[in-house]
Amino acid sequence: MVKENWEAVIGLEVHAQVSSKTKLFSSSSTKFGTEHNTQVSLFDAAMPGTLPILNYYSIEQVIRTGLALSAEINKCSYFDRKNYFYPDLPQGYQITQFFEPIVKNGIVFIDSNEKGIRIARIHLEQDAGKSIHKKSKTYVDLNRAGVPLMEIVSEPDLRSSIEAAEFMKKLRQILRYIGSCDGDMEKGSLRCDANVSVRPKGSSTFGTRCEIKNLNSIRYIIQAIEYEIQRQIKVLENGEEVNQDALLFDIALGKTKVMRNKEDASDYRYFPEPDLLPIEVSQDKIDSIKSSLPELPDQKKLRYIKELGISEYDADVIISDKAIADYFEELIKKHDSKLAVTWLTVELFGRLNKAGIDITSSPVKANALSKLLDFIVDETISAKLGKQVFDIMFETGKPASLIIEEQDLKQIADKQQISKIISKIINDNQDKVQEYKSGKIKLYGFFVGEVMKLTKGKANPNVVNLILSERLSN
Repeated sequence: MVKENWEAVIGLEVHAQVSSKTKLFSSSSTKFGTEHNTQVSLFDAAMPGTLPILNYYSIEQVIRTGLALSAEINKCSYFDRKNYFYPDLPQGYQITQFFEPIVKNGIVFIDSNEKGIRIARIHLEQDAGKSIHKKSKTYVDLNRAGVPLMEIVSEPDLRSSIEAAEFMKKLRQILRYIGSCDGDMEKGSLRCDANVSVRPKGSSTFGTRCEIKNLNSIRYIIQAIEYEIQRQIKVLENGEEVNQDALLFDIALGKTKVMRNKEDASDYRYFPEPDLLPIEVSQDKIDSIKSSLPELPDQKKLRYIKELGISEYDADVIISDKAIADYFEELIKKHDSKLAVTWLTVELFGRLNKAGIDITSSPVKANALSKLLDFIVDETISAKLGKQVFDIMFETGKPASLIIEEQDLKQIADKQQISKIISKIINDNQDKVQEYKSGKIKLYGFFVGEVMKLTKGKANPNVVNLILSERLSN
């Protein structure tokens, strides 16, 4: 928590790997988890005489992202060279966009859409390789070198670590919905640098910012920013000055530590990339990409609440992940939305949580659950038996129809058959009948239970209630 007399000012630079099968300037694969240095072209390794060939699909994905964030699309943008030395950057420079990015002036809403966080720009660049440190040696893996990377830069509109986390969650959600980035922070395809400063409450002057590099989980974003806020406040309250540094977050210690003094733009000696032409995008192309955008999370939430009558809480749960929303959409093609919500958020989620898996790994796919609901709705089986069938489906992957047949679970709806069973129960329990008639109406549940016991839960509850209430009243 920030002390009452101080205010934090936070901006994020989010690095999102574009969902593309090939790299930004070469035909090398971007597949994750392969053997070191097996997806490296001559260009990726910066061999003399090699030239970049632009992957236009990546351009479309950046435009797609910009449109989803209500941003402006530059019809003419450029690539630039950012010069710096690092072992996993073979060229000694990075091809990026500095002067004219593809996207600018977007917005992301957080805090139940009460607060808008401005997006200053989204530019496209090539990712660097990866340094692997083992004991006293450092190895370089260039598989990631050249992977297309969107850098999504926010304005310094965030005021707490929680807001920063909410911003990242919302941005990741949108990227996944539109398919421009898989948002997998564990694999490093989505990570961020956090620019943090503090200032006296009420001041409009920015303090000296420090940049925390390469945060790759929501939890670490919160921890790192919170620690850095408190560190800077302590420095200033001691009468000292905050240095403009690039920091790393030590996960084990829960502390930030200085990596190097923070560079300014002039240190990188940017100049236009001489080997690439300007990127020119027509309005027709922009309109075509815009028309292909799916329904976005906020739009979907509004539709669920207004048209389907779902509670805001349930709508938030369902839209939180595109895979969950897609599953739900399949269920409501045939079934009532409230029935679908219950079976998704209570029954399916309960089993997924117990198994420790997410919905994409569920052994029961949406169409399979929808077929189970068919049998419940048409009263082939009861809802109670449906849960038993669902358990078996989840454990075995078998379809509901096969399980119902194997287990002989079809509901008994024949009135004559149920009437005979009820007659036997009433004749065998005359004492209970008299007690019920004398006012102990709670005994009604006893008779229902006996019917279900004799039919192994297969008697149609509606038929049972109809006949039983009539017989007991007579």
